[in-house]
Amino acid sequence: MLQLVWLIPVLPLIGFLAIGLFQKKFTGKSAGIIASATVFISFVISCGLFFQLSSAQTIDYFDWINVGSLKIPISFLIDPVSIVMLLIITGVGFLIHVYSIGYMGHDEGFARFFSYMNLFIFFMLILVMGSNYVLMFAGWEGVGLCSYLLIGFWFKNNNYNKAANKAFIMNRMGDLGFLLGIILIYVTFGSVRFSEVFSGAAKLPDNQPVIVAITMLLFIGAMGKSAQIPLYTWLPDAMAGPTPVSALIHAATMVTAGIYMVVRSNILYSIAPPTLEFITVIGTATAIFSATIALTQTDIKKVLAYSTVSQLGYMFVALGVGAYSTGLFHVTTHAFFKALLFLAAGSVIHAMSGEQDIRNMGGLKKKLPITHFVFLVGVLAISGIPPFAGFFSKDEILAMAGVQSKPLFILLAVTSVLTAVYMFRLYFMTFFGSFRGTHDQEHHLHESPSVMTMPLIVLAILSALGGFLGLPSVFSEHHLFKNYLSSSLTVPSSVIHSEPSHYFEWAMILVSIITLIILIAITYNRYVKKGYVTPLAEINFSKTFKTLYHKYYVDEIYEALIVKPLYWLSDMFYKVFDLKIIDGTVNSVNKGVNAASSTLRLMQTGNIGFYIFAMVVGVILMLIYNLYGK
Repeated sequence: MLQLVWLIPVLPLIGFLAIGLFQKKFTGKSAGIIASATVFISFVISCGLFFQLSSAQTIDYFDWINVGSLKIPISFLIDPVSIVMLLIITGVGFLIHVYSIGYMGHDEGFARFFSYMNLFIFFMLILVMGSNYVLMFAGWEGVGLCSYLLIGFWFKNNNYNKAANKAFIMNRMGDLGFLLGIILIYVTFGSVRFSEVFSGAAKLPDNQPVIVAITMLLFIGAMGKSAQIPLYTWLPDAMAGPTPVSALIHAATMVTAGIYMVVRSNILYSIAPPTLEFITVIGTATAIFSATIALTQTDIKKVLAYSTVSQLGYMFVALGVGAYSTGLFHVTTHAFFKALLFLAAGSVIHAMSGEQDIRNMGGLKKKLPITHFVFLVGVLAISGIPPFAGFFSKDEILAMAGVQSKPLFILLAVTSVLTAVYMFRLYFMTFFGSFRGTHDQEHHLHESPSVMTMPLIVLAILSALGGFLGLPSVFSEHHLFKNYLSSSLTVPSSVIHSEPSHYFEWAMILVSIITLIILIAITYNRYVKKGYVTPLAEINFSKTFKTLYHKYYVDEIYEALIVKPLYWLSDMFYKVFDLKIIDGTVNSVNKGVNAASSTLRLMQTGNIGFYIFAMVVGVILMLIYNLYGK
């Protein structure tokens, strides 16, 4: 199977080239079928690697860059960490591709959409398979490009173009840190290959300033790609793209890149405790900050977007406390239920003729039975209700955080409570009560076709059962997910003996279940029985609610402190430096030449006598120069 590894990224690339170059020749759903097939075959090969690989393997193909001591080959590292990511990217990515055949079926850019989707998968696979930081960075930049293309897919809407630009530019800000980190890695270790960098780092003591600097710079890149404070505002705006794009970016690919990078670099981070502490603080702040915003949003996709930002914060907290396998476990379960939720939301939007405001929905339970059921499964999973997938991974993060720090545990527990509140608010406002849309929308309500509902059912099964890959110690001594990854991860010394006690685990499980039941009852009473579906009017637009509804005015603050000053500065440089200095210099030369030529042409009078006089004067001057000038 190792001989076929190169096919995993190449097949989606072939799909992109074939569909992109010959898209006008594809008719019907053929472009979607070809794109889905390439990703599915990559998934099959990834499954084969999962069952056959017994140890980490580095597969070299050819030299890419060979300048002096800098040698960067095209080579892939296949180990448990990369295989987990391969299965998520190709498995969930395939389901999103199949769903897109139905969702984008009537779009005029159908073939173009699937060519972009295949290219996105290709770059993400390069990112997780590369055996060195430069190849990882190539995939990293590639998914940034594809996010721009997909977020702005409906480019005739200028607001969507602005959202695509925002995502691209904010990611470039983080990517600069990542690039500087790679340069510092090469300066420090003389190589960018994982094997050489990690073997060199393993010999170093903790808290080396250069390692702290490297890990901080790499994490700046992760802050941009995985939408952490302060580089998170692009992700909610990325909802401008088609819903399958939202599912692909938020669940299986782009936003998990930062998590993967930190997990892959676990040896570096394990010997940089200050960086781990910084990651913990940023992750915690992002988790609770985004969760509070999600409480007030009325766009079905925006609620899920801020939920993603919050869950990414959870994952970074796990990495910050050194529980790398736990963070990757939550990446896996999150891929299942967040892809499910976004695609189910797309099914709702599809049925509502493009409507995304949950205040204009309601009563969809009977009209969309399959969508309602799978959406409920996703809500139960993300809310951490046993035995659904999110319960096990979130419980594990809370347990590891509780061992490290009680205040940290309390903050994450509060965030978990907020997650349940905003998700059940979303669920009840969408599917319960009376229909609040237009008569025309109600008339056209219908369940999505099977090409869309089948991926939803598969993801619902994974969201329900995926958590059993990592049973807590109170249920089983064998944590399948952690055991599988153990050979690829280095656990910091502070974490080795910090497993939570069984008493703490049981207490946390029981308290969380009781709390969630109470919260569900309160939310049901508020949004179903009392029918509070217009929160702006119901809460009388209080200052707190207004602040949350406007997302703490972060975008407005960025606009005032960063965007407008940059516009002013660029305008000043244009008017002063560009127009007056550069253009002024060029124009003055032009004017000087014109003035000189205008003066000299006056000597061309056409008078032969004047010409003879000028020639004689010239000869006399040359004679005088020859006699006295030397």
